[in-house]
Amino acid sequence: MKNQWFIVLLTALPLLATAQFSLSGKITNNENGEALAGANVVLVGTYIATVTGPEGVYNFKRLKKGDYTLRVSFVGFKAVEKEVSVEKDTRLDIQMESAVSLTDEVIITATRAQNKSPLSFTEVDQEQINRENTVKDLPYLLTSSPSTVVTSDAGAGVGYTSIRIRGTDLTRINVTLNGVPVNDAESQNVFFVDLPDLASSVDNIQIQRGVGTSSNGAASFGASINIKTSPFRPKMYAEISSSAGSFNTFKNTLKFGSGLINGKFSLDGRISLLSSDGYVDRASANMNSVYLSAAFLGKKDIVKLYFIRGKEKTYQSWYGNPKDSLRTNPTYNPAGEIYDKEGNFIGFYDNQTDNYGQTYYQLHYAHEFTKKLNMVTTLFYTKGKGYYENYKNNKKF
Repeated sequence: MKNQWFIVLLTALPLLATAQFSLSGKITNNENGEALAGANVVLVGTYIATVTGPEGVYNFKRLKKGDYTLRVSFVGFKAVEKEVSVEKDTRLDIQMESAVSLTDEVIITATRAQNKSPLSFTEVDQEQINRENTVKDLPYLLTSSPSTVVTSDAGAGVGYTSIRIRGTDLTRINVTLNGVPVNDAESQNVFFVDLPDLASSVDNIQIQRGVGTSSNGAASFGASINIKTSPFRPKMYAEISSSAGSFNTFKNTLKFGSGLINGKFSLDGRISLLSSDGYVDRASANMNSVYLSAAFLGKKDIVKLYFIRGKEKTYQSWYGNPKDSLRTNPTYNPAGEIYDKEGNFIGFYDNQTDNYGQTYYQLHYAHEFTKKLNMVTTLFYTKGKGYYENYKNNKKF
């Protein structure tokens, strides 16, 4: 009896093997035949899906005989659905039609150096930003760039931070955010403390050393720092991340996005909370920020609206450490010291703080007339409000 079942099994195996087939093909751009790597390929109504490789090729193996609906989607292209009957090993190549001709890059082209530009510049890409974005402020992402020195008033990299490129401070460094000037209109300085955790919403940064392409504001003979925020993500997402460091330093970030809605709309956002006691005495920082980006993506038009809000309360530590204290008491902070009428030290003022908030509104519109001619317009409004508090002794000594 056992031998009979064994013979039946041996007879059935070839039949089972021949009942499974493969479905493969190549996904390309119908305009130039370029392979589309990373396209999503799904067999509708099943849990079977894959992503095209570097050559734009997909491959489903061990499919049962039958009829399937193949759906292909890729950012910037119209989704394609094809009915396919699998009765043997089948190949189905698909050409996709472009749905969005313009990209976010066109918005910042005017402030960016290109590969053939006669400028000295450095690119900080998304991979490096993700690797180095821990708790410290955005300038610390640029420390590995040539001729760059970054300092922190509190000593922990959170709160007031500054950057010098080729020895030049931020009053002579032109900083732009999506092509919009960030330098203060009055002092020409840049206060990154008003943009807490901006690095979590940045796609890439370009640093141009010396006179660059930027023409915003005063002469930027020191350098230009061009920041581009993150593009939309085609799929809905939500992310929570937390970081911790020395001196009770913490950062909590919530990121979310709607994905591409009806192939044309998207909404992305971020909420961040940061705090630190600082390395320097009484150099605490408590900061929060909100980032929202809404976009309309048409075939010939892009409309993007940004809302960026930052708020900070930091204990003042911008006076620096006196030279005679560097060796014996490197964390010494003279801010807020209280003396009696005889000049005797009696304590510290608890509310020697800087309190400030800044809001950025940006509206970008880009239109493509032809493949070689497009128009970009930008409206922006920046509002800042705050105060700082100092204790002042009436008695001179």
